[in-house]
Amino acid sequence: MDPHAILEASAVPVADIESKASASSPVSAEAKRRVPHKKIWIDIDNSPHVPFFKPIMQELQLRGFEIILTARDTYQVCELLKFHNLSCKVIGRHYGKNKVLKVLGNCLRAAQLMPMVTKLRPDLALSHGSRGQILVCAALGIPSIMMHDYEHSTKTGFVEPDWVLTPEVIPSATMSRRGSRTMKYPGLKEDVYIPRFQPDPSIFQTLGLSPDDIVVTLRPPATEAHYHNPEAEELFAAALELFSSNPNVRAVTLPRSANQAAELRQKWPHLISTGRMIIPSSPVDGLNLIWFSDLVISGGGTMNREAAALEVPVYSIFRGKIGAVDRYLAAEGRLMLLESVEDVKTKVQLKRREKPLQMRLSRPEAMDKIVGAILQIAESECP
Repeated sequence: MDPHAILEASAVPVADIESKASASSPVSAEAKRRVPHKKIWIDIDNSPHVPFFKPIMQELQLRGFEIILTARDTYQVCELLKFHNLSCKVIGRHYGKNKVLKVLGNCLRAAQLMPMVTKLRPDLALSHGSRGQILVCAALGIPSIMMHDYEHSTKTGFVEPDWVLTPEVIPSATMSRRGSRTMKYPGLKEDVYIPRFQPDPSIFQTLGLSPDDIVVTLRPPATEAHYHNPEAEELFAAALELFSSNPNVRAVTLPRSANQAAELRQKWPHLISTGRMIIPSSPVDGLNLIWFSDLVISGGGTMNREAAALEVPVYSIFRGKIGAVDRYLAAEGRLMLLESVEDVKTKVQLKRREKPLQMRLSRPEAMDKIVGAILQIAESECP
């Protein structure tokens, strides 16, 4: 796949998303109350947004909405779209960590999106931080909802979304200058899709793991993010040194890009050649990997929160500004924040844990509130 190309996949509404509503679905009981035919444009801006938006799209389709799905070719978005059987039009790419190139890239992507959006004319736009979408909406007068769960990456320049939707633990004042346009939902964004997860132990065979191994899911820092702190790379290296001293540890490492995977192979060839570090050759179900891991060490973001939601021990080596969600999880004892190499050596516990084969968790409140907020906004903005 050429990351510099505009992929000419289908840009029609995502009618092929499988609807799996059940009695446990937070809105399926009211699915017969359909809204007039309206289009919602969802723009996927990063890898975690693929599993996050899939169940939201299913619920909105049950309510009679037509979904227009676009995505940016960044990190593993395209691979995850294929993994989740989602068809959409992929437009634009990632422009690295240079701030000037990021701004120019967002403007270029907005220009690339404009013809398609002008033709399809959605009634409402929804994303989890897509700056390109916000620019298009401002130019075309399309009402927009931007979701966020990290308050230190919310700046969109001179243009703000019409509505902001965030976890309730994040103070409203940090998200938008218009507090009356900020809506909240309980829990984490990961609570939207985790209740639908079903564990599959075949991942042990797929990755060549043994039940006797201490399995660590390892996620490197986001080195191309504007909020990256090089200290995180020191903690990542310290974690690998810790693993190398224990022959029972297998670190399943999930790079954020092909370039990062190549760097890992170059820096840690002895761990890879001995099978101590495993870099999967194709996308894996991240939730399934976390569920069957003994612990998770990650450079921040979604994987940390997925582990916390699944009640798997998780250690964060993120060294940027700590957001309200991570502080909340740390205060509850669901996330350990590592701040130094010494913390890695003394706080990380390399031991096996019980890995149940059935989900014990069911928290539909986040989905219920998010879908309800979208419906409320759709009714007020697109009567």
